[in-house]
Amino acid sequence: MLRLVAAGSLLALIALCLAWELWLAPLRPGGSLVALKALPLLLPFRGIAARRRYTYQWSSMLILAYFAEGVTRAWSDAGLSQKLALAEAALSLAFFWAAVSYARLTRARA
Repeated sequence: MLRLVAAGSLLALIALCLAWELWLAPLRPGGSLVALKALPLLLPFRGIAARRRYTYQWSSMLILAYFAEGVTRAWSDAGLSQKLALAEAALSLAFFWAAVSYARLTRARA
């Protein structure tokens, strides 16, 4: 269950970052290079899918940057961009919760 929440929220966050900055509400018309912010999210995906505890640990710290961006842009943006920022913050929290919970659950086995 935790693994599915982590993997699902990570995939959804990747899709959200790309769609947000390329089509839905980019900073510049036609898309922007800010879409590259989705690239670091690809790094932990293989480890998350393979149930590597260490990946869950370090990626829970990586995801906090996306939470911070989501909260900041939810506060400063308006309209669709604000809603997308709230979704980014929510997906980041879901991943963080699942990753930390999985790491705690597997602590005795490690």
